[in-house]
Amino acid sequence: MKPLLISLVISILFLGYQTAPTRQITGTIISTADGLPVTNVMVKSLPSKTSTVTDANGKYSLKAPKTDTHLLISSIGFKTQNIKLGKQTVINVKLEGNINALQEVIVVGYAAEMKKEATSSMYMAPPALSGRIAGMSIHDRNTYHPHAQNTENYAHITENAFKKAHDNPLSTFSIDVDAAAYSNLRRFINSGNLPPKDAIRIEEMINYFDYNYEQPKGRDPVNIVTEIGTAPWNPQHRLVHIGLQAKTIPNQNLPASNLVFLIDVSGSMTDFNKLPLLVSSLRLLTDNLREKDKVAIVVYAGNSGLVLPATSGQNKQAIKDALNKLSAGGSTAGGAGIKLAYKVATENFIKGGNNRIILATDGDFNVGASSDADMQTLIEEKRKSGVFLTVLGFGMGNYKDSKMEVLANKGNGNYAYIDNINEARKVLINEFGGTLFTVAKDVKLQIEFNPKKVQAYRLIGYENRLLNNEDFNDDQKDAGEMGAGHTVTALYEIIPVGVKSNFIKKTDELKYLKGSPSSDYANEMLTVKLRYKDPEGNKSKLLQQAVLDSYQDKLSKTSDNFRFSASIAMLGMLLRQSEFVQESSFEQSIALAEGAKGSDKEGYRAEYIKLAKSAQLMAKDLRNFAKAGSEK
Repeated sequence: MKPLLISLVISILFLGYQTAPTRQITGTIISTADGLPVTNVMVKSLPSKTSTVTDANGKYSLKAPKTDTHLLISSIGFKTQNIKLGKQTVINVKLEGNINALQEVIVVGYAAEMKKEATSSMYMAPPALSGRIAGMSIHDRNTYHPHAQNTENYAHITENAFKKAHDNPLSTFSIDVDAAAYSNLRRFINSGNLPPKDAIRIEEMINYFDYNYEQPKGRDPVNIVTEIGTAPWNPQHRLVHIGLQAKTIPNQNLPASNLVFLIDVSGSMTDFNKLPLLVSSLRLLTDNLREKDKVAIVVYAGNSGLVLPATSGQNKQAIKDALNKLSAGGSTAGGAGIKLAYKVATENFIKGGNNRIILATDGDFNVGASSDADMQTLIEEKRKSGVFLTVLGFGMGNYKDSKMEVLANKGNGNYAYIDNINEARKVLINEFGGTLFTVAKDVKLQIEFNPKKVQAYRLIGYENRLLNNEDFNDDQKDAGEMGAGHTVTALYEIIPVGVKSNFIKKTDELKYLKGSPSSDYANEMLTVKLRYKDPEGNKSKLLQQAVLDSYQDKLSKTSDNFRFSASIAMLGMLLRQSEFVQESSFEQSIALAEGAKGSDKEGYRAEYIKLAKSAQLMAKDLRNFAKAGSEK
């Protein structure tokens, strides 16, 4: 009798399940203001509350019960829409901007409970606004704390100033392929806030994007590309665009990987955009592993431990099962975790392979080796083992950007901020080779300017990557790494000889440097020199390229790469309220980018334009609010 009863129950349950069919609803969501796709829009089917968010192209897809009657579409800065469901399965939506909502965020951020901010490098949680916008310093004001004090931390940046080429003909710096500052900026803007000025690292914003330069043709793994045009923010100045392209290697041809996932499972990682997003991100990477790759998992909280010994990429389910079992709790023994991760990576070292630790954390180390100096010393010692370090940052509120940047810079690795699953896909899938496989290490650039052509120059960004000129030839001096397919872009603003400028401070003429360069070099504006080492090498190799004094005076005739990178530099200067902003404007920055999208297969440049427009709107509202307050 019992088996008959069980069968009957199962049949009833099955029939009940069958009576609740679902349907797939898809569509694209764009802004009515500019027709661009809107990312991270919440799409919720009611009354079941089945939900999803739009991707980088504004597209969404969700499987909802056929009994649902409405779609609720909502996003910060836009009017919420409630759409009645009929028989249609494709529902495209146009969202209208909601200025009142943004103004309300600003009013709340300024008028509610106040607390004095300690330093300009500290950011307090949304809805507070930070940054210097249109001459208004929010850092000098009191800042709202909606719940508890926010302890996000960013290293202070002092912008590079103009240097006279006659006195300082050499400019030397380490390349930087990190892109964390851009995705972090996107997180601020998408949450209705402008970022603090020290979160704006212009070189990382520029290098978030792929510029598809010409591939290297010789044995060297890096190619140098240059272009000179008019500086968009000052027609009398010139802009020098220097691009580096690392050779692309098909994923199937990449060497075997020995990876250690070093995962922060401390109590600060409980938020939805921390450990849960982290696990989802590493699951994506796991799907991309090959049989010859292997992965170990180390976690740290109050103590550190080995969760999964080195496991073949063929056994993906075992790796995912170990990830799925992780939970957050306890304090943060970051130093002990890093030591154990290096030990595991060294024990499983693959000669000629890619040996790398992937540290995933919010950077909030508070037990053991916790100061930036202590962590830097530890990483500098461990990198000698030949194990590289990739740092993935997650979360907000207690985010420690300054520590993550130090770890990646000193660990022969790179640093990305993961604000959503689409960014995880970009970093770990679309850019798999560039993120994880180094083709050139300790890459340094040195530019020599011809004082007969260049009166003064300024490197835009790279403030924390500057090197002494003698460091260029010193193979003991650490520098940045380039991964397979990576591009690096650097911009110099040039004041030509004969142009008057308040940026150039007068000094006495140097007695012993009179005379002119050889006539053989009279038409050269500058020379680009690059040094790099092979991934397992200790001796650097030199590449150099002379650049003639020839430039495109019509901005519209410059390349898409030139105009797009110039747009980002302009936006970065506006958000930082740089003293070098000159004739920059949000309107011009947006116009430059709109005319330089190129093919944009992944929609990253289109997303940038949308962010720039949102930043423009928030900056305008902030000016209006400040003006209204001063009139009362």
